[in-house]
Amino acid sequence: MLKEAFYTLFSVYSQDDDFIKSSWQEIANAHQQKGRYYHNLKHLEHLYRCLVLVKKEIQDWEIVLIAIFYHDYVYNILKKDNEKQSAKKAALILDRLSFDKTRIDLCVEMINETKGHSISDNTDINHFTDADLSILGGDWQFYKTFAENVRQEYRFYPDFMYKKGRLNMLNHFLMMPRIFKTHYFFNQFETKARGNLQREIELLSK
Repeated sequence: MLKEAFYTLFSVYSQDDDFIKSSWQEIANAHQQKGRYYHNLKHLEHLYRCLVLVKKEIQDWEIVLIAIFYHDYVYNILKKDNEKQSAKKAALILDRLSFDKTRIDLCVEMINETKGHSISDNTDINHFTDADLSILGGDWQFYKTFAENVRQEYRFYPDFMYKKGRLNMLNHFLMMPRIFKTHYFFNQFETKARGNLQREIELLSK
């Protein structure tokens, strides 16, 4: 599904089959790197499925697709600029595809906003960051698997360090007036997400 969407989009803007194939392979290789237990192709597929449901609400679907493909292109748990570096990669690709600067800037901003997930004046960005957080509002077993996979990605950190950072992040989300900015994602996931976050906090605090 995701690969098909990628080829369909890129074929509109490029006739270079080798470029299209190599670009997809770069994405696949990046997301299949050892240690990616959550930030992998399954995560991208999840975002795609979520955002297809609100496609009619999105103004620039093509830019949202590019953001899906590239928002976790660079992922190194030891670095704090993963979003920035991923956005740079997306910008290079969009420039190669001859997208105009305004749309490139939107994609860069969209990817960078996945760092803090703050509210934006742009509804496409809000839909994208909400989809990125939608995992928080899944059924408990689904959420528990997500949390375990994230722990695996940070497996080099001892429990006392990981728990401190994780608890800070979980409490950060709980302290938000609302986790999800858009009506659809708020109605679908807000209540369950808060329950999941609180449940994980209780487990980590034992």
